[in-house]
Amino acid sequence: MSVSVAFEKAKAEQRAALVGYLPAGFPSVDGGIAAIRAMVGAGVDVVEVGLPYSDPVMDGPVIQRATERALAAGLRTADVLRTVEAVADAGASVLVMTYWAPVERYGVDRFARDLAAAGGAGLITPDLIPEEAAEWLAAADAYGLDRVFLVAPSSTDERLALTTRHCRGFVYAAALMGVTGVRDQVSDAAPELVGRVRAAAPALPVGVGLGVRDGVQAAAVGRYADAVIVGSALVDRLLSAPDAASGVASLRQLSEELAAGVRAARP
Repeated sequence: MSVSVAFEKAKAEQRAALVGYLPAGFPSVDGGIAAIRAMVGAGVDVVEVGLPYSDPVMDGPVIQRATERALAAGLRTADVLRTVEAVADAGASVLVMTYWAPVERYGVDRFARDLAAAGGAGLITPDLIPEEAAEWLAAADAYGLDRVFLVAPSSTDERLALTTRHCRGFVYAAALMGVTGVRDQVSDAAPELVGRVRAAAPALPVGVGLGVRDGVQAAAVGRYADAVIVGSALVDRLLSAPDAASGVASLRQLSEELAAGVRAARP
């Protein structure tokens, strides 16, 4: 099921969608599934399930610590797909956030087939550009999957036009240059980037990520973006908790705060 369903629902409610990220296998496979279900129950519209990878280029220190623990515990791609299936069965729209190497290693067509069978909506691919994505574009078309590429403040207008032309579901606008992680202030470059993306692709929803940590910042981004994407702040709630139960409770509290933020953005 495409994430377009969740975006249309949010649009009908005159608000931005809330997109939440957690890596699969953290703090354990079953523990991660329970945590993501808590996020969905608290108001997260779209879930990004991260596929932990040994050589991340975009992940900041918080997400790196979580994915390292998942890999150290022996996480396999099959566990990621099991997580996707469990989250989709709970009624959420779910994408996999992954570097390209694990997909190539698994087999592009095979990965697309198994992701679709698990109920996944598609992939977010931070290190794959459309010019080098022919195999993925074909597989996504064959299995009806979304394909979400990234743009950044440094992207030229020509790059925005090319990238958005190949996106389906939404385009991920990385509001800051650099790696993931919460920030004291949301980037001033984000509203301008969203405006440039809309000029290039008026019908494609724009999700803004990198840096959002609380409901106030979610409301600020939700005033101009179609989706607010939150990762490190959610992961940190599990990392900082003394035990699994209190971690999930803290995660649910932050998810509720973020959901209230996107709903308060456009009174």
